Amino acid sequence: MTDPAKTLCPYCGVGCGLEVLPPAQPNKPTNRDAAGNPLWQIRGDRAHPSSQGMVCVKGATVAESLDRDRLKYPMMRASLDDPFRRVSWEVALDAIVSRIQTVRQEMGPDGICVYGSGQFQTEDYYVAQKLVKGCLGTNNFDANSRLCMSSAVAGYIQSFGSDGPPCCYADLEATDCAFLIGTNAAECHPIVFNRLRKHHKRHGHVKLIVVDPRRTDTAKAADLHLAIRPGSDITLLNGIGHLLLRWGSLDPEFIDGCTQGFAAYTEVLRHYEPTIVAERCGISVADLETAARAWADAKAVLSLWSMGLNQSSEGTAKVRSLINLHLMTGNIGRPGAGPFSLTGQPNAMGGREAGGLSHILPGYRLVKNADHRRQVEEFWGLPAGQISATPGLAVGEMMLALEHHQVGLLWIAATNPAVSLPDLNRTKAALRQSPFTVYQDTYYPTETAEFAHLLLPAAQWGEKTGTMTNSERVVTLCSAFRSPPGEARPDWEIFAEVGRRLGFAHQFDFATSAEVYREFAQITRGQPCDITGLSHDRLRELGPIQWPCPDPETATTAATRHDKRLYTRGIFNTADRRARFAAFHSNGLAEPPDDQFPFVLTTGRLYGHWHTQTRTGRIEKIQKMHPAPFLEINPRDAQQLQVQGGEWVEVRSPRGIVRLPLLVTQNIRRGTLFVPMHWGSLWAENAECNALTHPVACPVSGQPELKACAVQVVPLKHPEAAIVAAETLPEAAESSILSAAPTS
Repeated sequence: MTDPAKTLCPYCGVGCGLEVLPPAQPNKPTNRDAAGNPLWQIRGDRAHPSSQGMVCVKGATVAESLDRDRLKYPMMRASLDDPFRRVSWEVALDAIVSRIQTVRQEMGPDGICVYGSGQFQTEDYYVAQKLVKGCLGTNNFDANSRLCMSSAVAGYIQSFGSDGPPCCYADLEATDCAFLIGTNAAECHPIVFNRLRKHHKRHGHVKLIVVDPRRTDTAKAADLHLAIRPGSDITLLNGIGHLLLRWGSLDPEFIDGCTQGFAAYTEVLRHYEPTIVAERCGISVADLETAARAWADAKAVLSLWSMGLNQSSEGTAKVRSLINLHLMTGNIGRPGAGPFSLTGQPNAMGGREAGGLSHILPGYRLVKNADHRRQVEEFWGLPAGQISATPGLAVGEMMLALEHHQVGLLWIAATNPAVSLPDLNRTKAALRQSPFTVYQDTYYPTETAEFAHLLLPAAQWGEKTGTMTNSERVVTLCSAFRSPPGEARPDWEIFAEVGRRLGFAHQFDFATSAEVYREFAQITRGQPCDITGLSHDRLRELGPIQWPCPDPETATTAATRHDKRLYTRGIFNTADRRARFAAFHSNGLAEPPDDQFPFVLTTGRLYGHWHTQTRTGRIEKIQKMHPAPFLEINPRDAQQLQVQGGEWVEVRSPRGIVRLPLLVTQNIRRGTLFVPMHWGSLWAENAECNALTHPVACPVSGQPELKACAVQVVPLKHPEAAIVAAETLPEAAESSILSAAPTS
């Protein structure tokens, strides 16, 4: 049998190892899809430390999308009203270089904005940073991690002095209390949840607590489900802290020796009596005390969170309020304990290591830090002062800059902001204002392609070799196993060629992605994310390796361990080596419900969906799994509106309107509604949930509050709003995600 190619699943941040075999195997029939097209065969990599051979439906079917609706050649048009015409790479690259030169001359470097993606490999991210922040001198490079993990990044930096999740997946099987808040891991990170669920089932003393306004598949598995009001997370966390303080369930030695700011934190906690917290959160005092008692009694508490905390106008404060509980109880730096963000994108972690947000530089350095800028300038061979001291525009700020005609070139790569950004009608109007937009992607059409002047075909997963880092800091080499179709090129090669044509031949003298990674590894030397012991050759030989891995001598040893934790000695990356408590009161939702808009709408993923359906929408099995969008509503709310399941309603916010069929379910609390987030205009009509959401963002992280906005619901009684067939809606009762999702 042909040896399989080793790679990583290109969906979520779990980082599941995959093995890929060609469609034709000796003495076996060729693997084909329903239309008869040959299909690469996917199976879980049992040797991969993170996923242990398991794979969910997305990973199992990913090869089916490789040749669907591919963008194969550069295409260009003079205006958005014109049709695209095929052009050569020479013409396309000349157009980009000419536009960059014009914008730099007429507007300055900050007239250039680049918006990238956690779909990039680390090599793509690194070359883009060198081009944009180094050679072009603007920090206006942001990525869709801004919508995903930027609040976690800010929380880690402010609490610990550096980004970087301190935990590892081995903690899933070492904890005796798992506290999940703002994550539906059973559907969004199923393989991680499967490992935790197995541990929970096998050990009766292990407690599983889930905080979510919805009774998700994750919540159904919990010992305690706290269905709090949207926006009351900080109140809940402070309420738990209040009880821990009252009971003396603290680690005074850790607090005194390893932290600062505890006194100010306790002053805040005294305001959070259980009766007050229970009323504000919409839960019982008994359940609050049960949650606090689980923290108090546990030997090791592991908290897991994702978008439910991060996507908030108080995202950083929520993350730090959770970290506070770990600091006061000493639950960090040891097996089974610590705050653990579940990354959304497959290489959002690698992007953070490479500097792929507008306020950071490679190696977990900060744009505002003069010494950090100097280090990077010297490494890149650039003159002093070349890197701007001003953080660049976050993606939301880029949209505002488009409105004010302050952008001369917008370059979007491997992401779909015409679906994923908030206040979508305004976002689309802003995108239409761009005088020149380059859109670099794998598929065509997408919703964002409507706003592009130049389309560049990018090689995707399986068609280029590079690295990705998952949520637990494990780096995997993703080997190419097929050639890109048509004239598609790897993202890093496109960025590098533009750099060379702009006169920076020395900075972009790379022949292979292995050379890019070799240089990137060196810029991490001495940093918290030191990977100087890694290379493509070592990863190919030894398999996935977890950082930190600081020099070649440690690489062989490091490959045998995937349970490295940060802060095991209570020493943090702050100036005084102490972690920081933070004292926050909650301001609540940025847009609370009122008489006109009485419901809170929250959004989220479905098990089979990812990345605005750009890939998953082209896979038949997933289309059948999730055939149509819907709106979840509590039965008592439906009764008050005099509507029934399957009937259509119009959901309105101050910004937009969507039309959806109702799913009446007890799995959501009263006053709260839920709609899946991945239905763009290519996949359903009038179902884009981000037409409703507002753009208010966390002032620290810049992450928008995509998880809550105020809406009203209006029944549609006209004849064409017929009742939807029951088979197009998911089951309102128990689903089979928990038992069926992860497969070996």
